[in-house]
This record gives sequence, C-alpha cells and structure tokens, in this order.
Amino acid sequence: MTEGSSRAPRYVLAALLLSTVLSAAPARALEGATPLEDNRRITGFYIQIAPTFQALLDPDFQPGGTSSVRPSWFLFAPHASQEAGKGMLSAAMARHILDAARGRPSLSVLEALGRVGITGTLHLSVVQLSLNLELYGLPTDAAASLGALTTAMNGEALADPRTLTLTSARMASLYWSAPALDPLDKAEAVVLTMERTLHEGNVAIFTDIGGAATDYLTWRQSAGEVTPEHVLTEFSLPGASPAEARLAYDYALAHALDTPRPHAFDAIFPGMDSQSLMVAAFALYEQARLTPPLQEREAFIAMANNYLAWREQHDTVQAVFTPALPHAGEVSRSALMRTLTPMLVVHFGTLEWTLADYAYAHPDRDGNPLTSPPTEYNWAVFWDRWPPILDSFETGYRDPTALWVMPEPLEDPLED
Repeated sequence: MTEGSSRAPRYVLAALLLSTVLSAAPARALEGATPLEDNRRITGFYIQIAPTFQALLDPDFQPGGTSSVRPSWFLFAPHASQEAGKGMLSAAMARHILDAARGRPSLSVLEALGRVGITGTLHLSVVQLSLNLELYGLPTDAAASLGALTTAMNGEALADPRTLTLTSARMASLYWSAPALDPLDKAEAVVLTMERTLHEGNVAIFTDIGGAATDYLTWRQSAGEVTPEHVLTEFSLPGASPAEARLAYDYALAHALDTPRPHAFDAIFPGMDSQSLMVAAFALYEQARLTPPLQEREAFIAMANNYLAWREQHDTVQAVFTPALPHAGEVSRSALMRTLTPMLVVHFGTLEWTLADYAYAHPDRDGNPLTSPPTEYNWAVFWDRWPPILDSFETGYRDPTALWVMPEPLEDPLED
C-alpha cells in the first residue's frame, strides 16, 4: 500500500517528534548518577519516544494529546520504569531509616517510619509488616526499614492474613540469611539487593530496547520511504538474522488475530535470537501504519509489543533477576522477588494493575487453601511473570487513552 497525500501531516509530526527524541536521547550507559537519577532519565526518555511511535500508528495523534489507538511497547515503558523508580525510592527511604538508627535507635516502629515521613493510613500495611517482623526477632529499626521497602507497593494485598503471614516469614528469612553480623547491616543487605536489582533491570532494558529504538529511528530518518520490506532487508541489530526476522514477521501477520495471541516464542521459534524478534517488531509497527482496518492494525501492534516484551523479559532482565553467581553483600535476588511479588502494582496512567487481582482471578496454582494465590508466584521466574505481564498489557489495551497521563519525576525528599 502506498501513502496518500492526506497522510503527509502525520509524517511532518513524526519527523518533528523524532528530531526531539534523537537530540535528547540519553547515552547507552549511565555513569556517575544515583539509581533515582538514572531512573528519572530513563523514564523521561520513554516519555519522549512514546509519541514518536504513536505518530506512526495513529494518523490523528497530536503532540501533547492522547490516542485511542492501541499503544506501542514504548507507551507502557515509562509507567513500568516509574514503578521501578518507586521501588528505588522506597529503598532510599529504608536506607535513611538505617542511617538514622546508627545515630540513635528508634523506640518504636512508628517512630522509625515517622523519621522519614512514612505516616498516615496509606501506610498501615507497612506498619503491620514491620510489627510482624519484630515478632521474628528483628530489631525495631531493621524491621521498619524492611517494611518501608513496600511503601509504594499494593499494601491491600496484605489484608489477606495468609499473604501477610507468609510475606513476613519470607522477609524475616531473608534478613537472617544476610551476609552480615550487625543487625542494621543485615537489613541493609536486603535493601541493597532490592535497589540493585531494580536499578540494573531498569538500565538493562533501557540500554537494550531503548538503544534499539534509537538505532531504528535514526535509520528510519534517513531511509526515505519506509515499508516493512525495507525494515526486514535494510535494518539490522547485532545478533539479528534477516531470515529469522522475516520468519517472525510472516508468522505474526498470519497469527495476529489468533485467540489467545501467540506468546510462547521459545517453542514457536526454537533457537531464534530475540534480536531478530525486535527487527520483526519494528517491521510490524510499519505494517500497522499501512493497515487502515483498526482491528488488524491493533493486532499487528499487539504482536510487535509481545515480541519486544519477550526480548525485555526473557533475555534482558532475566539475568538480572537470577544471576549465575550471587553478588557480594546481597541476599538471594530470587527469594527477595518472591517475597515482594504478592504486592506488585503498576499504574498505567489512571489505570491500576496488581498481581494480587490477577492471581485471585486465576485458578489456585497449588490447590492449598492455607496459601493465598498471590504468594504462589515469583516475579524472578520468567513463566511466573510472563502471563501476568501480558494480562497487564490487556488492561492498557482496554483504555489506551489512560496511558497518556504520564508519570511525574521522582525525588528523594531526604536527599542532600
């Protein structure tokens, strides 16, 4: 299909947005910054790049506006990055609690939390978890700091006493397994593990997929008329194979309208380098651009999103969540992720998705009434998080305009 002159204004818009993104694109490796500073830059990059891709997919999209067309992966990205940033901010607050305790121990959990401004009814779950940790023998400030790690999470999940009980036991076990003797140092090891895991995952995704997107848009700016065929034959990424990318692209065209949507790509494309999936994803975005029927266009967008998300989750962050060797000074990352999984929450603009809602809506995985469904998932295990992530995408697809309410920058109020 050729492009009609009626669509010319859209490409003027895309070019303007593209110039803004490329001129402000962050470096691939972020150095000399705190985790929160890195997170702000990464989230800001996604906020800039999301409209560029949407301008390709939606002929009516305007800068600063919203779109009812299914969003690309890059509109989900700033919201997911923001949630990682909230976790890093919680880790910073937990560290502030420990720093204050090294000057003078707190007399109660409420005092420890109040020192860093964690007060009010919204944090009752943090208090309850901290008090439970005291019952496991943790000193007050250590218990409060580990409770503070959940400040930005879905505290309502702990309203199920089964979830509260098992989460407390798992968190206490992490504390006692920490490679330190001093109680505050043991707690800090858990805090450090959470901060490093979120930070490294955030940077890894940005460097990999954000970098690929920047390369693609740079190539696209000088490629002239762009079609899916041009993408498949002329654009490449390290490790990608043109034959593999074409295979993935052709499969997506043939199966985009399948129910359920294809997602087990290790079985569908055994041995395929997921860089090839990313090339196919960009070709699918171009095919969506050239497809007027909305149902087909959105089906191609969703397949492209699944390809990018597979690369993100299966290959890019899995090594961060489950490193081959433990990192010095940390507790088990997998065990920490399992502990926090029941309280996971993502806000897509005005929408909220929680792991707890997902778990309760699906069959009980172990069939044991003594364990709550959310505690039966571990976000560090790929096949535990992959179906929930696809479910969260569906939440966004049902109300795409909500995702255009972008997150605000996160700042540590106690940072010097």
